[in-house]
Amino acid sequence: MARNIQSLERAAAMLRLLAGGERRLGLSDIAASLGLAKGTAHGILRTLQHEGFVEQDEASGRYQLGAELLRLGTTYLDVHELRARALVWTDDLARSSGESVYLGVLHHHGVLIVHHVFRPDDSRQVLEIGAMQPLHSTALGKVLSAYDPVAHSEAVETDRKAFTDRTVCDLDGFERILDVTRARGYAADVEETWEGVASIAAPIHDRRRMPVGAVGITGAVERVCPEGGLRHELIAAVRDCARAVSRDLGAGRF
Repeated sequence: MARNIQSLERAAAMLRLLAGGERRLGLSDIAASLGLAKGTAHGILRTLQHEGFVEQDEASGRYQLGAELLRLGTTYLDVHELRARALVWTDDLARSSGESVYLGVLHHHGVLIVHHVFRPDDSRQVLEIGAMQPLHSTALGKVLSAYDPVAHSEAVETDRKAFTDRTVCDLDGFERILDVTRARGYAADVEETWEGVASIAAPIHDRRRMPVGAVGITGAVERVCPEGGLRHELIAAVRDCARAVSRDLGAGRF
């Protein structure tokens, strides 16, 4: 049986201690409550503070939970609510479009796929939940970069790799694409990430009108762009799906 890592157990116990009882605790209180030497407790606190999980009040020197821990907890809840609200609508989108449907959120300088509906045919397909996609070249990533300031900053600050000869990597060109995305309410990726593959995506907003994710379809270029341009009915279907999920999240009409 694998042994637990003691330092992680102590860090977890420290976070639970700070989450209950008094709002702020001093080093001596934390060390005594957990039966740790002050030096050991201070080292763990320093690491947690560096990662943003713990904050130290400058005036009193006492510790409290940090904003990063709150952000992670909120993200967990938001993603699960997003998936739950999107299940029916993404199934409908797959049936109406005949293509694969992806639901993505911002995560670690990329797009994390949190839900994937297979293309409704008998072809062999691989479930891609948990996969990461780039921000600058995919339709999902462009939508997040256009509407989410954090995603925009991450896309601008990271290297924009060329996946095909169609990938837009220069900053000015990328910003122009985002302007177009905001103006028309959707983004496209036509062989910018994968040869022979095209995608369309639109933003999903929550009750605060904040962007919380993106939904899109992906398929072969000859189906999504049969005559060199995106099929208008697919664009409409993706946007309708995004609006429906947004309404279910409390965003109202867009």
